[in-house]
Amino acid sequence: MIDRGTSDKIVEILEQAYPLAECSLNYEDAYHLLVSVRLAAQCTDERVNKVTPALFAKYPTAADMAQAPVEDVENYIRSCGFYHGKARDIVNSAILITTKFNGRVPDNMEDLLSLPGVGRKSANLILGDVYNVPGSVVVDTHCIRLSNRLGYVDTKDPVKIEKILREILPPEKSNDFCHRLVLHGRAVCRAQSPQCAACPLAGLCRYAGVTSEGA
Repeated sequence: MIDRGTSDKIVEILEQAYPLAECSLNYEDAYHLLVSVRLAAQCTDERVNKVTPALFAKYPTAADMAQAPVEDVENYIRSCGFYHGKARDIVNSAILITTKFNGRVPDNMEDLLSLPGVGRKSANLILGDVYNVPGSVVVDTHCIRLSNRLGYVDTKDPVKIEKILREILPPEKSNDFCHRLVLHGRAVCRAQSPQCAACPLAGLCRYAGVTSEGA
């Protein structure tokens, strides 16, 4: 694992490269983000953003969605893939939010994980983006790839990665750091053909060092 000083430099460089660390899903409130992140499973954020305006126009709140026929929700989200399971989770989550949590999306990990279809990645995104909870670490595919390449971890286990990153990152910067990894992963450090020669992190990156030695 890299040391804290190197990590701090990586955080600083990413802040300079991507000053706007924003979620690429469009949402107005915690409930909209909850639904959007469920739809984003094995689907692009771009596709989700095209689907949700009509869905939220019909079912704008958890209380509205709790009354929705699952089949109707399926029709709105069909293009996102795996729409049977996603629609079922969205409606059942809305029912729980309405009946158990007084219509409000929970603001803690335990309660969020009790909602159908919500895992740690989704919960951390909601905690970090909506509730500004320090130490929120969103481990998605970009985070897994880049944290391994940079040398933060030597595992693809999301829970282990979350724990390690939470220990080394400044709590107030961890959520934005994960958003910046997504941006950097899409623009430069791609899964295939990463642009190491153009990467501002190359001098601090284990993967770039190995590839340059082999060049």
